[in-house]
Amino acid sequence: MPEFGNFIIVCGHYGCGKTNFSMNLAVRLTEEGRKVTMVDLDLVNPYFRTSDYAPVLEKKGIRLVAPVFAHSNLDLPAMPAEIETVFSIRDGTVIIDVGGDDAGATALGRYAGRIREMEGVQMLYLINRYRALTKSPEEAAALLREIETACRLKATGVVNNSHLQNNTTAQDVEASMDFARRTAELLSLPLVLTTAPRRLQEELSAKIPDLFPVDRYVTPPWEVMG
Repeated sequence: MPEFGNFIIVCGHYGCGKTNFSMNLAVRLTEEGRKVTMVDLDLVNPYFRTSDYAPVLEKKGIRLVAPVFAHSNLDLPAMPAEIETVFSIRDGTVIIDVGGDDAGATALGRYAGRIREMEGVQMLYLINRYRALTKSPEEAAALLREIETACRLKATGVVNNSHLQNNTTAQDVEASMDFARRTAELLSLPLVLTTAPRRLQEELSAKIPDLFPVDRYVTPPWEVMG
C-alpha cells in the first residue's frame, strides 16, 4: 500500500463508493497502529453517510465526527464545532469523507483555507467506470474539475474504485484499468490504488499493481429493506 499522510480527503461522484473506501482505509490505518479520526462531511446524500456506520467505526477504535442531525429524520444537517479540532491533530490521521460531486464538495470549501495551510494533505479522487456520468475518462476528468472548483482544493491522486457491488468480478476490475490510467493521465495525477472485493484478492494481486482489497461495510438501504 502506498504511503499515506495524516490528512486524507476522499471525494468523487455520487455512488462511486467513497464511504466504503474511507471506512476500509480507516480500518487499515488503524490496524497499522495509527489513531484515526473520520469526518463525515456528506451533507447531501442521506443514503450513504459514514455516520450511519458509527457502531462499526467505534468497534474498530475509530473516532467519528459527524453532522449534528445524523441518525435523525431532519434533513438539515450541520457540522459540529468539533470539526475544528481535526485541523490541529498532530498524533493521528484524519480522513474526510466528502459528499458527492461539486454539490457535496461545497461543504469542504468552507475549510479550504485551513486545509491549504497544512502540510502533507492528500485529496484522493475516486472513480468508478460503471457509474453513470463518469463512464468515460473525459467525463471523469471533467467532474473532478467541478469538484476542485467547488472546494477550492486540488486532488493529489486517483483511486480506481470501479465495481458493480456484489456482482463485481475479477474481469470487471481488470477491464477498468485502461479507463483508470487514462483518467489519471488526463488529470496529470498518479493512479494511487485500485480496489477490489477481498474475495478477489488472490486472483488479482499478481495482475494489478497497488491492489487494495476492500470489505463491504456499506449496504444500500434497498438491500436492507429487501
